[in-house]
Amino acid sequence: MLVLGVLVFVFYVFNPPPMLFSTVHSERMRSGRSAPAYTALQTEFDAAFAARRDAAAGLVAARHAVDPAGLPAAKTALQQREAALQSVRGRAADLVRENSDDRRFSDINYIIPNFILTQLPVGLVGLLILAIMMAATDTIAGELNSLSTATVIDFYKRRFRPAATDAHYLQVSKIATGIWGLFACAVAVWAAALGSLIEVVNRFGSFFYGSILGVFILAVAFPRATGNGAFVGLCAGMASVAWAASFTRLAFLWHNVIGAVVVVIVGMIVSLVERTFRPRPAA
Repeated sequence: MLVLGVLVFVFYVFNPPPMLFSTVHSERMRSGRSAPAYTALQTEFDAAFAARRDAAAGLVAARHAVDPAGLPAAKTALQQREAALQSVRGRAADLVRENSDDRRFSDINYIIPNFILTQLPVGLVGLLILAIMMAATDTIAGELNSLSTATVIDFYKRRFRPAATDAHYLQVSKIATGIWGLFACAVAVWAAALGSLIEVVNRFGSFFYGSILGVFILAVAFPRATGNGAFVGLCAGMASVAWAASFTRLAFLWHNVIGAVVVVIVGMIVSLVERTFRPRPAA
């Protein structure tokens, strides 16, 4: 997924991208009362794109030149042209927010869908949309079923109705699936306004992915690890990720590494202390 984003970015470095990747908002701006301002921004955007494309070509030439002395200047020029282009795009997004009801408009999550719909052949577009829908429904179904099963078996059956019939548990699991589905929809609507979805998903997931990996490493690679050590390590790993996300500027992909490492270290320390001070059974 990350490599796909890099490749699409490179594609739009040398091929004209839309100023707004959301075609719906773009059409509304072209036909609305802000059309003159939007048209002026489009002209400025086209000029900024041409300047960035020339700077990118200059960087490619400098990278393959016999004398690489001009490479730093070429990199700086491309960064400046990229900043100018993004500034125009930012003003276009601000114009959308000022002249529509969508005050939280963000264009970033429309890039890949726009690329698929405008750059790929018609038949391939259909296959990709079908594949995305099948992958999404399969993943969502598995997640909702897992959440429902955990809710019924680990909480409802254990705490409330330990001796009910299977038909009753099936009915409760359906209700739990619906509740978790509504919760997932609410989180999705909220997360859509936080920026890039791939980054948001990884930021949320890093609270669990790395920590769960750390517990797995404890179980497989360290036979002397205890259950209490794994539990305390899991809590410490999630807390360390929360601290890193709140108080450091580390890239979000490092949060998984932090969680896994902290779980292993804290888990082994707690396991060692527990084994050291555990009362030994009488002979």
